[in-house]
Amino acid sequence: MKTLSDGSTLLFNGDSITDCGRARPVGERDGLGEGYVAFVNGLLAVRQPEKKVRVLNTGVSGNRVIDLQIRWDEDVIALHPNWLSILIGINDVWRHFDNALNPNQVAIDRYEEVYRGLLDRTRPGLDGLVLMTPYFIEPRPEDAMRIQMDAYGAVVRRLAADYDAVFVDLQAAFDRVLAHCPSQSLAGDRVHPNKTGHMIIAESFLEALGIR
Repeated sequence: MKTLSDGSTLLFNGDSITDCGRARPVGERDGLGEGYVAFVNGLLAVRQPEKKVRVLNTGVSGNRVIDLQIRWDEDVIALHPNWLSILIGINDVWRHFDNALNPNQVAIDRYEEVYRGLLDRTRPGLDGLVLMTPYFIEPRPEDAMRIQMDAYGAVVRRLAADYDAVFVDLQAAFDRVLAHCPSQSLAGDRVHPNKTGHMIIAESFLEALGIR
């Protein structure tokens, strides 16, 4: 399995789950935010102290995949990462439920089209790519938003296979914990996780890369 090497730059991009209060214009060191990106950075230093990995965060709260497209040159290409991790899609789905009358919804085919365009531009210059599924912290698979989130997650699984990416199934990771505790113990709104929820994301990311 290809994994992070000494001297790598690892860039995280996505929405509020990634942003989590990170510094501007680019989160680094103590400015990585209060979420899973900072947890990954700390755990890397503990588990692989022999490797010096530069971790960057350019997540932006509220973003959908079409917002990533607008800022891709500045927040990804210009930073020249060796590894790129993307977590996007939660807002693409959520806006269908909390703002259903907005004509600028990102339908699932548009989500895949734009996502593929970003990966077409970026994958050839990367040593490694990590794609994480959007998720909904809801244990009932018949829930309407959970059904749609699972469909967008299936797109990410397909993209990971097509672009030789490390695939991280965050929905499955949350489901394992939800089998033993209520959703409110991880996120009040079933989307923005507390510290435990962010640790689930961080552990899932590192496990997918074989870093234990």
